[in-house]
Amino acid sequence: MLVRLLVLPLLAGSVPLLAAPATAQAASGCSGRPAKTVEFSTGELRVYKSRAQACAVTVAKKPGKRRTMSVTLQARGGRAVSDKGSYTKMAGPVTVSALNRCVRATGAIGKKSASTGWILC
Repeated sequence: MLVRLLVLPLLAGSVPLLAAPATAQAASGCSGRPAKTVEFSTGELRVYKSRAQACAVTVAKKPGKRRTMSVTLQARGGRAVSDKGSYTKMAGPVTVSALNRCVRATGAIGKKSASTGWILC
């Protein structure tokens, strides 16, 4: 009986289980607000910041063709976190804890790359 009382509202849709994703997350896989975008010839490096975390992705200008892409994000005093592989649209997201810490990011598509230097300080 107890199971029916718990399942029935779920089936009826009266209990929302999942909130809609934030706009930034839907577009890039990162949550938070856009903090920095660095364009380069084959794509762009996007960095997002929430209260306690920073997130980065590398996005291709012309998605579709599989090619080597990478994104690296590092908080000052911490280890760098990377995602590198053969992708069609984007590398990442990668996330680091960045509460009151500067971060730096690097993104690459093929032989072209961009970096931010230390930001969010």
